[in-house]
This record gives sequence, C-alpha cells and structure tokens, in this order.
Amino acid sequence: MQIGFVGLGRMGGNMVRRILRDSDHDVVGWSPSPEEVEQAVVAGAVAATSLGDLVARLKRPRSVWLMIPAGAPTERAIDELLASLDEGDLIVDGGNSRWTDSKASAERARGSGVDFLDVGTSGGVWGLELGYCMMVGGESEAVERIAPVLDVLAPPDGWEHVGESGAGHYVKMVHNGIEYGLLQAYAEGFELMHASDYTLDLAKIAHLWNQGSVVRSWLCELAERAFARGGDLDGVRGYVEDSGEGRWTVLEAIDKDVPTPVIALSLMSRFVSRQDESYSAKVIAALRDEFGGHGFRPS
Repeated sequence: MQIGFVGLGRMGGNMVRRILRDSDHDVVGWSPSPEEVEQAVVAGAVAATSLGDLVARLKRPRSVWLMIPAGAPTERAIDELLASLDEGDLIVDGGNSRWTDSKASAERARGSGVDFLDVGTSGGVWGLELGYCMMVGGESEAVERIAPVLDVLAPPDGWEHVGESGAGHYVKMVHNGIEYGLLQAYAEGFELMHASDYTLDLAKIAHLWNQGSVVRSWLCELAERAFARGGDLDGVRGYVEDSGEGRWTVLEAIDKDVPTPVIALSLMSRFVSRQDESYSAKVIAALRDEFGGHGFRPS
C-alpha cells in the first residue's frame, strides 16, 4: 500500500519509520522542515517538495495522513488537499483536532467525494518501538481501506473503529482528560513524599510500586526513569503546558452535566504552574490579615 504523510516531527516521523521498518508499504512524506524530510528519506520514504507535490506522487485512490498541529494548520491542509484530491481519495487526521472540527471536516470532504477519518493517536515518542494506540472515527469502508497501515502502526489489539466521524477524536479527548488526572495524582503523591520528614528515594519507590501494586502503570515507570535520571528534578521548571484536550473535556462535561472534578482540577493546576506569583493568593493573604491579623509575607 502507498500512503502520503504530512508532518514528520516527533510523532509523524516515528510513525513513518515504523511503517517503513515493519512493512512493505510505501510512504511519500512532506514537512515544512527540510531536516525532517531528509530523516524520512533516510528511513526509506520518497520526499515531496510541497503538499501539491505529495498528492501528485500518490497513485489513485490516494491516502494522505496528517500529523500536524490541530486548528488552523490542519484546517488549511485539509482545504488545500480537497482542492487537489479526487473522488474516492482519503484524508486521515491523526493529530489532536477537536472532535467538532473533525465532524465538520468530514462533512466538507464528503461534499468533494473524499473520505475522511479522524484517528486519535496515543503513544508519544515511545510509539516507534511499542506501537500506537489509535481510536478511529469515520465510515467503515474508509477504515477497512486504511486498516493495513493501522495494523502496522498499532500493537496487537491497539486500534479500534470507535464510531462515526468525530468519534475518534472525541475518545482521544477523553483519554487525554483522564491522562491529566493521572499525572496530577502521581505528581501530588511524589511531592508529598519529597516534602516528608523521611529521606525517600523516589526512583526506588516508583520502581517498587510497579511490582504488583494497585497504582502500577506505564506513567509510574516513566516516573522511575525521570527520578533516576534527574534526582530531585532540579533542572526541570514546574511549568506545565496544555494542548487543549483537557479544556475540551471539561467543557464537554459541563455541556453534558457530567461531574469531572478530578480532570477539571488537574487542568486548573496546570494554570497554577505557569504563575510566578498568584494574585489570588495575594488577595487571600491580605484578607486573612484584615479579618484575623495573621500578617503576611512582604513581596
């Protein structure tokens, strides 16, 4: 099978390498970064010089997989592809697009006679070796067509057609919301042990917890690695980004009247991590001094 890949960064580049290493599928790759394209060529891909050139190098019916940032970059790429693809071609959005955007993209594609799949993709930089967990939304016929590529990218039982258009990115959104809560729980537990009166080796404790305990997990394995490599994490600033899925999960929970306090608070904690000084904390300190004479630390 031949497939075009747009976006050859940390995720897309490794996905291309896994396809070329573990199958006889052919890949045509394009990225705005010449270095990323060159790395894909070294792995065995055919280089394209532009999105249009990528389309021209693919045999009909074409399949183009996008691994680029959600939002405007993805929307622009889809619009450009729809202007050059033919009826029966296929676009796969494997990025972290919002599920409502994916539903709209599928409708636009349908109007051009082009199939569209939204594939929520999890696995990070480890996917090259361990495989990617993929949540697929769209029409069954299109899923069957791309299944040979999904079989290579995923570990056994590692992909599932979860529903119609938008469902793949919806499930991935909730997946990432859960991830926020898991990360926050581990972070708070390790911080408490770090602050304790005991001299605790957090790397050894993380390793211990992975030996049959209820809280064993891949994230806990990664915590062990991080502590073993970085000690007290002195070189890591506690500034935590969010890429959107946690916000979307909380907004969807509000819309559906579903209580998700852990996910919501873990999102708020990420915002706290970005503050050099909390104005709300200043207000609380000032009010405690006003009503109780507790004093406050000068800035």
